[in-house]
Amino acid sequence: MAVIIHTEALSKYYGPVVGVENLSLDVEAGEVFGFLGANGSGKTTTIRLLLGLLRPTSGRAAIQGADCWTEGLRARRDVGYLPGETPIYPEMTAAAYLRYLGRIGPRPVSPALLERLLRRFDVSEVDLGRRLRDHSHGMKRKLGIVQALMTEPMLLVLDEPTTGLDPLMIEAFCQTVEELRRDRGVTIFLSSHVLSEVERLCNRVGLIRRGSLASVQTIEDIHMILPRRVTVAFATPVDGATPSIPGVTLVSREPRRWVLDVRGPLAPLVSSLSGLPLRDLEVGRRSLEDYILKLYSE
Repeated sequence: MAVIIHTEALSKYYGPVVGVENLSLDVEAGEVFGFLGANGSGKTTTIRLLLGLLRPTSGRAAIQGADCWTEGLRARRDVGYLPGETPIYPEMTAAAYLRYLGRIGPRPVSPALLERLLRRFDVSEVDLGRRLRDHSHGMKRKLGIVQALMTEPMLLVLDEPTTGLDPLMIEAFCQTVEELRRDRGVTIFLSSHVLSEVERLCNRVGLIRRGSLASVQTIEDIHMILPRRVTVAFATPVDGATPSIPGVTLVSREPRRWVLDVRGPLAPLVSSLSGLPLRDLEVGRRSLEDYILKLYSE
């Protein structure tokens, strides 16, 4: 698989402050890569380095083989970008803003595609005619998503794309990402604090902590790493010790209810419950949030 984004020992320092440090990462063609971290961890600095908006202190970043600093125009030629704070020209109408950005893109904007995007993100003719200064934060965010997608880039770099969007627009955004990956093989580098969204959309996630890359895992591997949460309900109170089974950890216990974390197959636990007044058994999968919080707590 071709590598679209490549960083090698990438570092950026703001005087004594670490932006990012020794960041080495590859993002492959056609994948949706979630780039996660707390505020101030280095996510936006990394994105700005990829877009040639910052000069690295050391190391290298490249997009499709083009150095992001020394060959910035070539590196950015096929990139759609949505920054965390959408830059606007307050006196421009939304329509003029989109026309302006469309003219400076690498290829003409398809009127049919633009119309589909405007419909999907519920941007009306009235909205297009209003000045940007009069739009809400959510509407500005929708216009930012539209401008990132309208030139049909093969790489999307999206910084907190759904901030300020309502649930319907978040669903529209997720559907759009899924279609771009499935139908056109678009590569998407996505920074977000909405972990349920990341878990739904991403193939892999990387966690950056205090400027350094702490972990890179596929969503599938994360689900394998995390234990399953099993809740056992009994018809009558149960006394005595819980079964001692490898891979099974007791989380909490009440006379009629046990909560357990289980790594590995469930069969040994189910067998151990025979003879007990079992009423119900609920098995849940731990979420990406559990994985992230565990790494941060460490």
